[in-house]
Amino acid sequence: MTNGTGQTDQTDQTGQTGRHAGLEAQIDQWRGFMRRRRAIAAPDVEEMEDHLREQVADLNAGGLDDDEAFLVAVKRMGNLDDVSREFAREHSDRLWKQLVLFPDAGADDGAPHGLRRFRDLGVLLALATGAGIALKILLATVTDETTLLLNGPFLVLPFLAGYFAWKRTLPLPTASVLVGAAAALALVVNLYPFDLGDPADPYPEPGMTVVLAGLHAPIVLWLLVGVVYAAGSWRSDARRMDYVRFTGELLVYLALIQLGGMLLVGLTAGVLSLVGVPFEPFLEDWLLPFALPGALLVAAWLVEAKKSVVENIAPVLARVFTPLAILMLLAMFVALLAGGPFGSVDRELLILMDAVLLLVLFLLLYSISARDPLAPPGIFDWLQLVLVGAALAVDAVALTAMLVRIAEFGFTANKVAALGLNLILLVHLAWAGRLTLGFVRGTRTHLATERWQTRYLPVYGAWALVVTVAFPPLFGFA
Repeated sequence: MTNGTGQTDQTDQTGQTGRHAGLEAQIDQWRGFMRRRRAIAAPDVEEMEDHLREQVADLNAGGLDDDEAFLVAVKRMGNLDDVSREFAREHSDRLWKQLVLFPDAGADDGAPHGLRRFRDLGVLLALATGAGIALKILLATVTDETTLLLNGPFLVLPFLAGYFAWKRTLPLPTASVLVGAAAALALVVNLYPFDLGDPADPYPEPGMTVVLAGLHAPIVLWLLVGVVYAAGSWRSDARRMDYVRFTGELLVYLALIQLGGMLLVGLTAGVLSLVGVPFEPFLEDWLLPFALPGALLVAAWLVEAKKSVVENIAPVLARVFTPLAILMLLAMFVALLAGGPFGSVDRELLILMDAVLLLVLFLLLYSISARDPLAPPGIFDWLQLVLVGAALAVDAVALTAMLVRIAEFGFTANKVAALGLNLILLVHLAWAGRLTLGFVRGTRTHLATERWQTRYLPVYGAWALVVTVAFPPLFGFA
């Protein structure tokens, strides 16, 4: 990147260190936001960044410091959303071309004409087929549902990671470390002497530690996939936020694919039943083993293909559901207070409360991910502050109820796991509320809030690893 004098900017050479580090962080945030705007291609962002840097250099020469120069330069260029809309109007032909399933191939990667349009899809379908074969082999050799729960993610998620490794050209040392970590985790969950229940019982009840391991190991794996998605640059706040955004979009696309698939399967089963052809054996033996991982990988491919063309869906849904979530949390808080002693709170209700708090966290993350970082505080920022406050109140009640139950009935693996998750959520939400309050009052920047959200995410992975690896021996594998 060059400045207005044609010389290489010193901050590019020193990795955003030195006296211009704050300016580079602001430009990096601006660049990340612009890349998420529809109809603005990567060359457009680079051209606009060059213009922005020229403006900043001129303003620096006029006596303004970095912060002042950046704000003035961005103001001159216009509101980021307005710039996005202007690009959408001027390049509507490009937008519609990109919206088709197979955009025109380019020559930037040296691929022959017409080949690149099918290459990504071909690689993905091959990986989806491989994941289906692996899952089919597991289903054919293992009948215990608990073992399937433990090993299913280890057979499917590596294929998704492989797709991202191919797309991002993941460095071999990074790939080797990630493969080793996943393999070690797989060995742990398979070699531990878990209590799988009475084999003579047609419906054996496994121990709690194996259930917890089966629920938390995929979280660790998903964060490892995130390192692949970020091409090894997991320390980058922007890359972590990109992965958060990808996860939300993936869930939306996956839900749509599953709904459509269920409709097609239901119609097919209905037609075949009318003519006397059994459909269930094919459904259980072949369709499900290939459809489930296939839907995951196809959804990931769709998110990747469309992320630079249309607005993200998850942040839009987050804005829609935020007011509804506030009402739900307030109703829960009142119901819990009026429901009698905390010790009588049902365990299933506490689990549902944790799920609601995680949903609130997702709403907060995806709302932040799509916000213009340079826009002033607005009514929706105040709504987010109310949402965080309501979530903290519900979390405080849940923690109190958990501590009362532990005091009355003692420690168990699931109680400690739930208690730890609630404490992590409490810290996350409390600090997010503090930063959001500072932002709406004008004493903090939006960048501080976004950085906190992404930098705290590894804590969830660390806790999931502790529950998966340390809890079983601590609680006697029961």
